[in-house]
Amino acid sequence: MTYAVSAALQAGVYGALAGDATLSALVGGAIFDAEPAGSLPELYVTLGPEAVRAGSDGSGGGAVHEFVISVVTDAAGFTTAKRAGVLVCDVLIDAELALERGRLVSCRFLKAKATRAENGSARRIDLTFRARVDDG
Repeated sequence: MTYAVSAALQAGVYGALAGDATLSALVGGAIFDAEPAGSLPELYVTLGPEAVRAGSDGSGGGAVHEFVISVVTDAAGFTTAKRAGVLVCDVLIDAELALERGRLVSCRFLKAKATRAENGSARRIDLTFRARVDDG
């Protein structure tokens, strides 16, 4: 196992999302590497938690990363957030990301969970992806 490609994968995912013109236009460029502090945009995308497990094989070191991309909005209903979620999937599923270290072997969608905030005013969709990387 290796965690060596983690930062490169995160940078690649962020770059792909931020570089997608359609997604960026929908969210007004509000794509963050971490949950923003202070005043929040009406709609934004943020990278979330990640879990990594061994993925090495005979060809070299590797890992399987399960990571969350969140779409958050204070708009009524889930429609706008779901549109953004579709675009996130379009960007990441089977992506060919150029990484600073290692290689992205595959990126697949695992699941999504749509929830309301405790006070009911915000909507959140957490999209979970599985990426297989190798450090060969």
